[in-house]
Amino acid sequence: MFKYILYKFGLFLLHHLPRAISYKLAAFISGTQYYFSFRDRRAVKNNLRNILPSVKNISPLAREVFRNFGRYLIEFFQMKEMVDEQFVKKNVTAQGIDHLDKVLKEGKGGIIVTAHIGNWELGGAFLNVLGYPLIAVALPHKERPVNDLFNDQREHKGVTIIPTHGAMRQCIEQLKNNKLVALVADRDFGKNGLTMNFLGHKMIVPKGPAILSLSTEAPILPMFCIRQTDASFALSCCEPIYPPKGIHTEIKPEMMEALMRRYLSVIEEKIRAYPSQWLLFREFAVK
Repeated sequence: MFKYILYKFGLFLLHHLPRAISYKLAAFISGTQYYFSFRDRRAVKNNLRNILPSVKNISPLAREVFRNFGRYLIEFFQMKEMVDEQFVKKNVTAQGIDHLDKVLKEGKGGIIVTAHIGNWELGGAFLNVLGYPLIAVALPHKERPVNDLFNDQREHKGVTIIPTHGAMRQCIEQLKNNKLVALVADRDFGKNGLTMNFLGHKMIVPKGPAILSLSTEAPILPMFCIRQTDASFALSCCEPIYPPKGIHTEIKPEMMEALMRRYLSVIEEKIRAYPSQWLLFREFAVK
């Protein structure tokens, strides 16, 4: 309940502060977190060292990760008032959206795969404004009021939330109805992930997107919402990744790994291009 009250208080402040002041407040809080949260700071620095082994001084990039997380939270909690057609028209550059039209015309739905990079929450809201409502899988928060608060922000912008528990069956049904299902594929929140090579190291990654694709023949569309230097956003949808046809009755491990390798490669490329926007506060490499 304490976290819920804290979030509600923060939400109240954000609704009554100009966005510029909110960003400054976020910068101050993020800086405080950077200096006082030793565990988070160490994890972020170790992640960056693994991604960018040639960079000697990793601290400036690590600080920027914390700042970007603060910006992400500000935008998430101001999403209701901030995101509309005018905002998207002025601040969002959409690339590859025609891939969504192509996939939906094929009638098997589409699996949007993204990562904790840029502002993935805004990406879902932007898609809804552009006419592509999403069904997104999200890990429920342990505290029900906090979980409801977060989902209310998402669903207000047209994103339907499916909790991770029991998500597979519901996602399959949505894909059969030719819907777009979104999953984050760079962090495994359960105990059923697969250990694979990721960014040059072993990492446990979720199998959900690959299993869904192989079970339904729905293509996978890697998609990202990346923050630009002028505070605008680039919403990019990559080319669809199609699973082998006619094998959904028997999913072999090598088929699943091959499909995962294809979309994980796209995620790796995006993380290497924008390392300070990868908002992961635990070490990704398996020790």
